[in-house]
Amino acid sequence: MQKNTQQKILGILGGGQLGRMIIQSAINYNIDIHILDPDAHAPCRSICQKFVHGKLTDFETVYSFGQDCDVITIEIENVNTEALEKLASEGKEVYPQPHLIKLIQDKRLQKTFYKENGIPTADFILTENKGEVLKNADFLPAVNKLGREGYDGRGVQVLKSKADLDLAFEAPGLLEKLIDFDKEISVIVAKNKKGDVIAYPSVECAFHPTANLVEFLFAPAEISNEIESIAQKIALEVIRELDLIGLLAVEMFVTKSGEVLVNEIAPRPHNSGHHSIEANFTSQFEQHLRAVMNLPLGNTELRCPAAMVNLLGEDGYTGEAYVEGLEEAMAQKGVYVHLYGKKLTKPFRKMGHVTLLDDNLENLKNKALEIKSLIKIKA
Repeated sequence: MQKNTQQKILGILGGGQLGRMIIQSAINYNIDIHILDPDAHAPCRSICQKFVHGKLTDFETVYSFGQDCDVITIEIENVNTEALEKLASEGKEVYPQPHLIKLIQDKRLQKTFYKENGIPTADFILTENKGEVLKNADFLPAVNKLGREGYDGRGVQVLKSKADLDLAFEAPGLLEKLIDFDKEISVIVAKNKKGDVIAYPSVECAFHPTANLVEFLFAPAEISNEIESIAQKIALEVIRELDLIGLLAVEMFVTKSGEVLVNEIAPRPHNSGHHSIEANFTSQFEQHLRAVMNLPLGNTELRCPAAMVNLLGEDGYTGEAYVEGLEEAMAQKGVYVHLYGKKLTKPFRKMGHVTLLDDNLENLKNKALEIKSLIKIKA
């Protein structure tokens, strides 16, 4: 007898802030969530129906965890795909599909996929080691990226001239032409098993100068209707070409000449969609849930313009977290604070975010700067 949605258990590999916010959406639909995470004190631990402490990259751990689940998804890409493939072969629903997680885990495979499918992206050269990077010095200025296990700015090195070549990685990776971009934008798209596909409006990202993490986000992106249309078309093309079930964040560069180039993709809820909890009719977290559970996809329109400020641990502070300026922020209209349940802070650790709503984009920019200077996470 086929189970209905409320009878199905959704297993999530990863119990960080993304899993936490998926659970917050799942509560509304009486969907039970099981979590696997290597951190015994993961943010999801106290709010899921079952928590398993274990390595996401260990075959037996992932395979055993999946036995009790009907549907399995991820909130981080660094997982054991062989175990997921075995679970899928035995009838478990695994979304995004394991072979796609494997492709996205490796930036070399990602870039090759774009090239083979006519998806616009920066020119690149695959490299096996530092020596091959040195042989391609004429390709500079470029970005040297590790093929695997780079995230949140790690595994990315800008090589502007031959003087920077010593910084190249001694591991398989790629050299990608350094793009003189005007803006960095992101479009989140979703697809369910029925084949329904939907896209969110583009958002504009501003990165922290040293941590290489998104510091501010503005929705909608300040781009022309033509650029918006191109970005939407590209993001939808990517998820359709992959035939991915679930949520996909497509990060793109808008060049100064008006080209739109895919930078990277993430097959899960993404930092560039956090604002959607308050700002859109359907949050990215609920959308991910709807997509992997094969439910109707929700409306993606913005309710009103929004900004998002990432709350990172202050540089120089490590220990039990203290949130400075929280009450002053909470007293303001249109300010929504989300803390991620992480008890310990360290420099640049993602500790939470704040969403700001205002009909006026200039007001939002000013308010974002004000909140950034007001809320500090220290120890």
